[in-house]
Amino acid sequence: MKLALVHDWLNQRGGAEDVLETLVDLYPNTPLYTSIYAPELMPESYRAWDIHTLWIDRLPGIHRHHQPYFPVYPLAWGGLHLDDYDVVLSNKSGFCHGLHKGDKTLHVCYCLSPTRYVWQLDAYIAREGLGGAARAALGPLVSYLKRWDFEAAQRVDHFIAISSEIQQRIKTYYARDSVIIYPPVDTSRFQPSAVVEDYFLIVSRLIPYKRIDLAVQAATRLGLPLKIGGTGRDLDRLKAMAGPTVEFLGFVPDGQLPDLMARCKAFLFPGLEDFGITPVQAQAAGRPVIAYAGGGALDTVIPGQTGALFDTMTVESLMAVMADFDADSYDARTLRAHAERFDTTVFNRQISTYVEGAWDAFQRKQPFVWRDPVT
Repeated sequence: MKLALVHDWLNQRGGAEDVLETLVDLYPNTPLYTSIYAPELMPESYRAWDIHTLWIDRLPGIHRHHQPYFPVYPLAWGGLHLDDYDVVLSNKSGFCHGLHKGDKTLHVCYCLSPTRYVWQLDAYIAREGLGGAARAALGPLVSYLKRWDFEAAQRVDHFIAISSEIQQRIKTYYARDSVIIYPPVDTSRFQPSAVVEDYFLIVSRLIPYKRIDLAVQAATRLGLPLKIGGTGRDLDRLKAMAGPTVEFLGFVPDGQLPDLMARCKAFLFPGLEDFGITPVQAQAAGRPVIAYAGGGALDTVIPGQTGALFDTMTVESLMAVMADFDADSYDARTLRAHAERFDTTVFNRQISTYVEGAWDAFQRKQPFVWRDPVT
């Protein structure tokens, strides 16, 4: 089976790149197609990959400011033809699913999200901290981009969603069915601790849509200890509203994160996320999670078993859960076992089985029904 990987862009590192790195490890020496690649902004290990870029990689300033070029991404991806491969596996949150392939090539799309700046423009502008000029520039393009994005989605043979939330969006925006394979989480880094201390914990980028402000205000009004790890443009605003029980740790090195999580009373996850890896990491460390009842948290937090959910995105709703939260009622072994359902080894088995099964059915020109090898 001759396979190619496809990824939107390589000029920043986040959850999408964590998934990509796992796919590259799973399919070593596989060609990778992406729109742009900025080696100086990415891990050095990427330089050993077989990376192929599109023509827009040569546009001025695009490596550090790719958002202004969004209108040309459909044209660039629409010009990519991958007819020489048996299987194309795209890791998509932007436009890369819009590539073309021949009748003898199978396209499986691992969908991190339908394109946010097309279907959720207002939320994307708020998420990225863009101003009114961005809204004015993007607004007139949305109708065209929606048509293109929908048509591109129809060329995909199979969609895989990262969560129930994304599965529903794929159905709503693309009118396509999908299966769910959760993103890979390296749970081996985390272990329960014999010592648990009296503090709530957040580890996150400090940007408005993460809604860290809810936790800061709740902890301040309740007088409960809260440690916040991470940096971002929202730091000054959060500090201004924080009381004496809230401590800002700054950037937390990877080596310190497991112990910090294992010793917390509970991990807080107050925002609305497509999936959310940190709650799974906390559970792998034996700690329960308090999360907003929406998005990916509905797949990872089981009320009464691995944590608790607050129903409305308000300070009062979060306070009600934090005030009465009994961390001692949660069993570390149960939390750890639940987290292992999202481990990288599980992801690798599921993805490889799915791709192989889909390719076999495609060759035989038969419908493909995936049977999860984990369950």
